[in-house]
Amino acid sequence: MEPPRMSPVVEPLSWMLGTWLSDPPGAGAFPTLQPFRYLEEAHISHVGQPMLNFSFNAFHPDTHKPLHRECGFIRLKPDTNKVAFISAQNTGIVEVEEGEVNGQELSIASRSIARISFSKEPHVEQITRKFRLNSEGRLEQTVSMATTTQPLTQHLHITYRKVTP
Repeated sequence: MEPPRMSPVVEPLSWMLGTWLSDPPGAGAFPTLQPFRYLEEAHISHVGQPMLNFSFNAFHPDTHKPLHRECGFIRLKPDTNKVAFISAQNTGIVEVEEGEVNGQELSIASRSIARISFSKEPHVEQITRKFRLNSEGRLEQTVSMATTTQPLTQHLHITYRKVTP
């Protein structure tokens, strides 16, 4: 079976496609947490629809125990650079982030965040993300967040190397 043709609507995001592995491990910090490192595998693909599919799977760098999981879709408003990022996380958070793609950089910020009724506090109230393809062909992701007790602060930074197209 032939792979599906990419929808021209998402062509401006084609630089994100592929399977990416963290290299070096990602770094996390937040005022209420001890700094930490993590490994992550990112899959960004399409099935011919006018959106990308993604999954991010984080692992402990020493034990390889599964940690954070996140999956969803990235949509582009046709004939614009406006982007929506729809994400469901294993922590019980579902979010919609919106922003813009400019060249090989995607900047988005939360528009709505929902959570399961028994999620632990403090609750996440705001998330921003930036994805960019750096000059070495590596994908970088930076995530900042605000909670009910902390202002918007950088939380994660990771650099990935591409392992499959």
